[in-house]
Amino acid sequence: MKIRVERDVLADAVAWAARSLPNRPSVPILAGLRISADGDGVTLSSFDYETSAKVTISGQVDEPGEVLVSGRLLADIARSLPSKPVSLISEATRLEIVCGSARFTLQTLPVADYPSLPEMPAATGSVESEAFAKAVGQVVVAAGRDELLPVFTGVRVEIEGETLSLLATDRYRMALKELAWSPASPQASGAALVPARVLNETAKSMTSGDRVTMSLSTPGLGDGLVGFEGDGQGGTRQITTRLLDGDFPKVRHLMQVQPSVTVRCSTTELIASVKRVALVAERNTPLRMIIGDGQINLEAATGDQAQASEAIEATVENHQGGGDLAITAAGFNPHYLQDALGALDTAHVHFAFTAPGKPCLITGLDEIDGEPLGDYRHVIMLMRLPN
Repeated sequence: MKIRVERDVLADAVAWAARSLPNRPSVPILAGLRISADGDGVTLSSFDYETSAKVTISGQVDEPGEVLVSGRLLADIARSLPSKPVSLISEATRLEIVCGSARFTLQTLPVADYPSLPEMPAATGSVESEAFAKAVGQVVVAAGRDELLPVFTGVRVEIEGETLSLLATDRYRMALKELAWSPASPQASGAALVPARVLNETAKSMTSGDRVTMSLSTPGLGDGLVGFEGDGQGGTRQITTRLLDGDFPKVRHLMQVQPSVTVRCSTTELIASVKRVALVAERNTPLRMIIGDGQINLEAATGDQAQASEAIEATVENHQGGGDLAITAAGFNPHYLQDALGALDTAHVHFAFTAPGKPCLITGLDEIDGEPLGDYRHVIMLMRLPN
């Protein structure tokens, strides 16, 4: 094999393909990154029996061929090369990398022992790449990170006609985003549980093109394999991953609340205030939101060592009637609250409270006196406040 590619294109492609390589592979061959060159260009791929990644880039192919080398080492080398065209030449059991006066020689791995990548399933539909990346980013903040509870580390992807829904929860918070997409079949319907980490990295890396194509392996959309294809820097990217097993908890009903008290305020002001007050919040203690007339007050403390409070102008509405508010204080995990507010893309935020200690629904508002937007909903389980 003998090829010549641009340094930035190669470095980006290698870094992306090597990202899914296991830190501790079950067999040494899975640490390899496969480079294939033919008349259609240069393809780099990786596979760990769970997730596969493949990127095709343009390059000058003088001699077609295929080689397998250490993926992480190649990524480190490609990132360190000077800004000049890169030549890759394989001979027998070695790969030579030449860029300007820099020269590296890597020992190759046996390509014949490398597993075949799974085939990309038939396309289920496509979605605008920027909208998809934004939606995934809003939802994955609520996904769990405990590998002992794998069902909570996924994002439930639900398809119903021209609506694509993304739902995640770690049991203490949940996020739902609905967006329009173009299904391959108007009658498309179903759900699949996709690993949140893979989905997040995929969505962020495929924004160079207009759309991302999603493919599920079965007509029922319930199990097996999911694939994504889109454009990244310098080439077309494909990734497949196995879906998670298990029954995702039924949490959609928590998104439908009849509030007794609602609070509206500026998103940017509240984010800044939460960050300041949370500086003195003791671990596993709530950030307290005191709801008053025309304002909310945020409070936090670390015993007697440090206390903080800050008031923010807000529109408070009592939906139960009468003079007294049904809820006058709520306790939030400060990190969960910051994640929820950071996921909003609106000028104002809307809190819907039902009863003390019950979940709180957070949505966005374009105008302080407008209707809450329903395409993104975030629920946080409130913490118990001391008497």
